[in-house]
Amino acid sequence: MDQLDLDKFKADIHRTLISKLDLEKLSRINTSQARSGVASMVNEIVQASRVPLSLAEQSRIERELLDEVFGFGPLEPLLADTSISDILVNGKTSVFIERRGVLTKVDTAFRDDRHLMQIIDRIVSRVGRRVDESSPMVDARLPDGSRVNAIIPPLALDGPALSIRRFGTGPLASNQLVELKSISAEMMEVLAAAVRARISVLISGGTGAGKTTFLNILSQYVPKNERIVTIEDAAELQLPLENLVRLETRPPNVEGQGAVRQRQLLINSLRMRPDRIIIGEVRGEEAFDMLQAMNTGHEGSMTTIHANTPRDALTRLESMVAMSNLNLPEKSVRQQIASAIAIVVQVSRLSDGSRKVVSISEITGMEENIISMQDIFTFHRKGVGPDGRVVGAFQPTRIRPKFLERLKVSGIILAPALFEQTLEVN
Repeated sequence: MDQLDLDKFKADIHRTLISKLDLEKLSRINTSQARSGVASMVNEIVQASRVPLSLAEQSRIERELLDEVFGFGPLEPLLADTSISDILVNGKTSVFIERRGVLTKVDTAFRDDRHLMQIIDRIVSRVGRRVDESSPMVDARLPDGSRVNAIIPPLALDGPALSIRRFGTGPLASNQLVELKSISAEMMEVLAAAVRARISVLISGGTGAGKTTFLNILSQYVPKNERIVTIEDAAELQLPLENLVRLETRPPNVEGQGAVRQRQLLINSLRMRPDRIIIGEVRGEEAFDMLQAMNTGHEGSMTTIHANTPRDALTRLESMVAMSNLNLPEKSVRQQIASAIAIVVQVSRLSDGSRKVVSISEITGMEENIISMQDIFTFHRKGVGPDGRVVGAFQPTRIRPKFLERLKVSGIILAPALFEQTLEVN
């Protein structure tokens, strides 16, 4: 049987199967029992159809129909592959994946736009979100914490589009990041000490640079006796902490009411007695309240920001504070930033698809109206090797950071050699 006939036959079986299933009863029994029962029904329907199928074709139809009923249809095999980091659906027949930093097109396809819409609805409805003509954009998440964005007509001209950013089966450990040569062991030790000493950190980087992954890794160094509140647009942080409260924004309802923004959650979190506040990404007027919190007893708080350089990150932060319409003097805003944040970590996705910490910078204070910064570590790119991989070195600037005094007060003494050793990356 050719592919076209096989797909048509599968669609016919699917319609017959749905008409026979009691979906409400199915939802009340455990998944393994339900899958076994549905698999038996599929076999019965195939046998009754008397269509000649090979064992491989019959097995494939059974697997795909089970994915349709219990999972996310054609996306299930891709979601099961842990080496895939991004799944990008541009339309019903155009699906791309990213594996180890390289984008490739795959054969995965949906029957039609309606089929793709059914899968999108299934994903967003599981986290209490919705997507329709009145609300054609949505951010959601999969059970494993992966971020999902969907946009549908009339905003998407060629049919529904879906983007899935994967976060793996669990948070990476810092030693894995060192083994991957995304950061040197010395840089990681300095940042770990800063987190333990409650020094506030801003993680800056472009889209897909690994900001959230790095925030997850740094959070592993937060002492276990501290209370943490996280605030996100779409929950994706996987923090290995016990005393943790996770908050997530809420979009408006059908009438355009009931939206809860990050700023409201941040203001509320201050009444929850947090030791630190971790914001998934600062992107609006909540920037002012975040700086206020960092300056009034919530040192050691962390967040990420979209920016290409540490200096750009501070400029963006300044612009976000202006969005709060408080008409603060420029110098006052910069003083707040310089006082609240001590370290800016710049992460970047390089041309070979690898992600690296390209600089760790310290904010040292104000010089007249300018925030002064100094690099502590940098990644110096030297070129591209024969295998296409970026060649370079993690280099210390040999400048002793001012925050060493704060580490000393917290009982943390770092060896001077940490700020002198270069690591070559081939």
